[in-house]
Amino acid sequence: MATILDGKQTSEKRLETLREAIAGSGLHPKLATVIVGNDPASQMYVRMKHKACEKVGIASVGVELPADATTRTVVDKVRALNRDGSVDGILVQLPLPSQVDTGRVINAISPEKDVDGYHPENMGHLFLGKPRFSSCTPTGIMTLLAEYQIPVAGARAVVAGRSIDVGRPMAALLLNADATVTICHSKTKDLAEELKRADILVSAVGKPHFITKEMVKEGAVVIDVGINQLEGKLVGDVDFEAVKEVASAITPVPGGVGPMTIATLMENTFRSAQERACDRVL
Repeated sequence: MATILDGKQTSEKRLETLREAIAGSGLHPKLATVIVGNDPASQMYVRMKHKACEKVGIASVGVELPADATTRTVVDKVRALNRDGSVDGILVQLPLPSQVDTGRVINAISPEKDVDGYHPENMGHLFLGKPRFSSCTPTGIMTLLAEYQIPVAGARAVVAGRSIDVGRPMAALLLNADATVTICHSKTKDLAEELKRADILVSAVGKPHFITKEMVKEGAVVIDVGINQLEGKLVGDVDFEAVKEVASAITPVPGGVGPMTIATLMENTFRSAQERACDRVL
C-alpha cells in the first residue's frame, strides 16, 4: 500500500514555521492579488490565498476587475502595483478572460514581485538552474518530495503535461535536482509505455482518472496535480484507489498538491520582502 503524501499536513507545518519567521523578522510583507471576472473557482482560490496571508502575518490587498476588462486596464493595474513600495508580491489569478492578453499581463509584472514565477525573466533563471521565484505548484511538489525524503537525484522522472504553469517548470526543477526527465504530452507516441518507465510520475493533464494502474510502474512515486469534477466529486488525473495499490507513494486529491501551492506562494512573498529590504539597505 502506498504512502500518502499529505500536502495539507506538510503545508500547515511550513506555514507555522513561516509565521514565526515573519513575526521575528521586523518586516511587513504584502501580497496583492488581481482577479478579472467572477469565475467561482478563481474567486475561491483567491480567498484561500488571502486567508493563508492572514494566517502567517502577510498583509494582502485584492484588486477585482469586471469580466469585460481590457488588456490595457489589467496591465495598468499591475503597473500601479509595481510602483507601490508597500507591495512585495503580485499574483494575477489565471485564467484570464479570452479578451485579455495573458502574456502581456504577465510580462507587465515586475520580475522582483512575480511571486508566481511566470515572468519570462524568472522562467529564464529557472531553466538556467538559478531560480529566483519558481512556479508555486512545482516548487511545492519538490518541497513535498523532500519532506518525505523521496530521492530525486538519479531518478527517472516523467511529467505528463507541458503547460507553462506546471509541466515545463516542473521538468526544470526535477532536472535541476539531477533527475533524468521526460515530458509527455498529447502528441507523445506510446504514452502509456513512457509513463510506465517513471520512478517519479507527475500528472498535470487535467483529465479525471487519466492515469490508470496499468500506466504506473510498481513502486513509482505518483504526484497528481489535476483538479477535476467527476460525478459531483473533486478528483485528480490519477485513478487514486487503483494506482495506490502499485505506487510506493501518492498524493491525494484534495489534500495533496493544492495546499503546497499556497504555502509556497506565502514563502515566495516573504522571500521577496526580504530581498527588497536588502536592496533598500544597499
